[in-house]
Amino acid sequence: MNTVLPLLETPPRPWHLPDSAREGLATTPFGLYVHVPFCATRCGYCDFNTYTAEELGPGASRSEYAGTAIAELRRAAETLGPDRPPVSTVFVGGGTPTLLPADDLAAVLAAVRELFPVADDVEVTTEANPETVSPASLARLREAGFTRISLGMQSAAEHVLAVLDRRHTPGRAVEAAREARAAGFEHVNLDLIYGTPGETDADWATSLDAVLAAPVDHVSAYALIVEEGTRLARRISRGELPMPDDDVLADRYEQADVTLRRAGFDWYEVSNWATDDAARCRHNELYWANANWWGVGPGAHSHVGGLRWWNVKHPAAYAGRLLRGESPAQDSELLDDDDRTLETVMLGLRLRSGLPLTALSPVGRLRATDAVARGLLDDAAHAGGRAVLTDRGRLLADALVRELSD
Repeated sequence: MNTVLPLLETPPRPWHLPDSAREGLATTPFGLYVHVPFCATRCGYCDFNTYTAEELGPGASRSEYAGTAIAELRRAAETLGPDRPPVSTVFVGGGTPTLLPADDLAAVLAAVRELFPVADDVEVTTEANPETVSPASLARLREAGFTRISLGMQSAAEHVLAVLDRRHTPGRAVEAAREARAAGFEHVNLDLIYGTPGETDADWATSLDAVLAAPVDHVSAYALIVEEGTRLARRISRGELPMPDDDVLADRYEQADVTLRRAGFDWYEVSNWATDDAARCRHNELYWANANWWGVGPGAHSHVGGLRWWNVKHPAAYAGRLLRGESPAQDSELLDDDDRTLETVMLGLRLRSGLPLTALSPVGRLRATDAVARGLLDDAAHAGGRAVLTDRGRLLADALVRELSD
């Protein structure tokens, strides 16, 4: 069972990592995630920890956010201590990070370099809404050391964007991708969502064609998930929109895979395609490998050596704790060997390389053999001691992960 540990220390004592979490700290890949919780508007499908200006309330300031995040980075460096590992990836996500001035994001990255050893080939990513970047802001980000940008495109169909409550125009994402390349970004990703109510086969084909017309080397495509409590969920419950159809979602996925493969993209995780190994998102690979990362910002999650913790969600509460010299962590848990094995299966099976059969329980190995017979796991890979999804298995990956993890 997970062991709950107190991360909140009485100031001015530094935050504490147990000895078990420090084992392998210097040799395990380490990344930083910086959460920027601001959005101009709330998309109807989104349940992320984000806030519009109207939702922030007193005590939370967008203009002061970079300084607040840097305060947590400073405490993170103190906590990890002199044996802190080099940072191999930095990912600034949200929300909409590029609602902050480019100079603010540059200041956060400069603080990372001041406080941590940083790998020579560090990957530095920011997410962005296409409407919130310009050639000038992109040039500033590139100058600051950002190497990769992930633009939220979702769809090239205007009526699909309207259902999702996205505010950018259909062609803006491709235009922003071109601007990012012109600014010198080494890697550019476009995010797509498929299965939106009202989306047709032709709409999805148009979206894929638009992506391939852009200078991108990475594409992420996710099935629309209707999250409870969102505006989209309420519209569906009232009968205004139909629920996404599982068969349609499968068709969309297959269409994406065929189209992207023909254009020279290969899948390396169920929802992610890249033109080559260098174009893969190394930060996400760090998550999928169950390596170490520190999450900065309200609601951000961290994982170091089997210790996981998560920060308080509201930006005002987060800022207030740091101002008082307190940890912003809301709670924590220490994963035991069974927990870590389970996560290895859940994450590893979604990768193109799969995972060794020895990572499965005896029951899981029996079920893997059955999955081979059902065409969900590759026969040759299984014979070589690995569980690797087939094309059909990718369509049922979530269900198969649950099956092999039991």
